[in-house]
Amino acid sequence: MPYKKPEIEKIYYSMGEVTEMFGLTPSNIRYWENQFEALKPFKNKKGNRLFTKEDLETIRLIHYLVKQRGLTIKGARQKLKENREDTLNNYEIVKKLQDIRQELMAIKESLEDHDEN
Repeated sequence: MPYKKPEIEKIYYSMGEVTEMFGLTPSNIRYWENQFEALKPFKNKKGNRLFTKEDLETIRLIHYLVKQRGLTIKGARQKLKENREDTLNNYEIVKKLQDIRQELMAIKESLEDHDEN
């Protein structure tokens, strides 16, 4: 039986990894860090920010509220403070619907390609 290398789950993500995940700039994330109490990444001795999975989830929610739903920073802060659980549920529902839409569009394209041939 071949050796299967165990998957290593990351504990911390660098600023570069986070900016790439969300398509944001470091200054954008630093600004959000100042504006949202829930976003407090760990800083090492050099001052580099290290983000946990919980931080990533918070950034994902903020990104959803600000960039996709169009809320202001103040509105997003209030939404997260008042009912984070509802916001998270809404985000997950929207994400699932977007995934389903993407799958349906791929099926539609596949059918159109099949009809042309």
